[in-house]
Amino acid sequence: MVEGNFIMAFLLTLFAGMATGIGGAIILFVKRFSPKFLCATLGFSAGVMILISLVELFQEAREALSLEFGENLGLFYTLLSFFGGMAIIALIDNLVPKESNPHEVNSMTIQVHDEAVGVQKAVISFADEEPLPDKSSPVQDGKKGGKLLRLGILSALVIAVHNFPEGLATFISAMDNVELGASIAFAIALHNIPEGIAVAIPIYYATQRKGRAVGYATLSGIAEPLGGVLGYLVLRSVLTPSLLACVLALVAGIMVYISLDELLPTAESYGQHHIAIIGVISGMVFMSFGLLLF
Repeated sequence: MVEGNFIMAFLLTLFAGMATGIGGAIILFVKRFSPKFLCATLGFSAGVMILISLVELFQEAREALSLEFGENLGLFYTLLSFFGGMAIIALIDNLVPKESNPHEVNSMTIQVHDEAVGVQKAVISFADEEPLPDKSSPVQDGKKGGKLLRLGILSALVIAVHNFPEGLATFISAMDNVELGASIAFAIALHNIPEGIAVAIPIYYATQRKGRAVGYATLSGIAEPLGGVLGYLVLRSVLTPSLLACVLALVAGIMVYISLDELLPTAESYGQHHIAIIGVISGMVFMSFGLLLF
């Protein structure tokens, strides 16, 4: 692990985390979201993550552990770490009540977006008949507004929790290899954008304040660099080459789990199966050429 990579690792992790703020900021310019675009983006992100995990992270971990422990035992430790990463992120999911678990965040985005657009239509229709004062929005006064606000804040909090292991994944990978860390940061940033949208939409429609919506979305992403730095500081004193290899395999497991549990099912829920698959393949092709170039 190259100690001189610390600043670059932090910047890459910060970039990945701040993508939630980019997602939140989208509400400043876009009032209607294209399901096809989100579906393709989620599929593309999943393709990038899966390819990096299985072609780069898993193989690098296996080679390092095989040199240390032999072919069979090295593969065993790699697989153990890989599925251990899946178990960690699955445990985080299960610790959060299912009905308020925004790690199904993009599925939630669909539901929240439908509700929010419905509210917006109601506001526009009402405004066409008789303009409302700024502070008397039915979204703010009604029970639906309070429900949406609670949903947005819950999304921000639990997304922050999920961003910790993602931050560790980006940071540790970048400390070992900046190019690999940049690829992982890019993939995670792509999938963080819809998360930012999921946080911002309900908060905006509940409060009618775009600044607050974008602020909550951005704050949820701060956990990404925070998790990366704290995780590194905790592991730094014990991070031997063998343990680093195990961490890389663990990161691969986390990223594959996110792709299979969150990104692909959500893309399917948009009802755009072929667009999702094209996105996955495109992400894999894009990342393959990236690996060849760098």
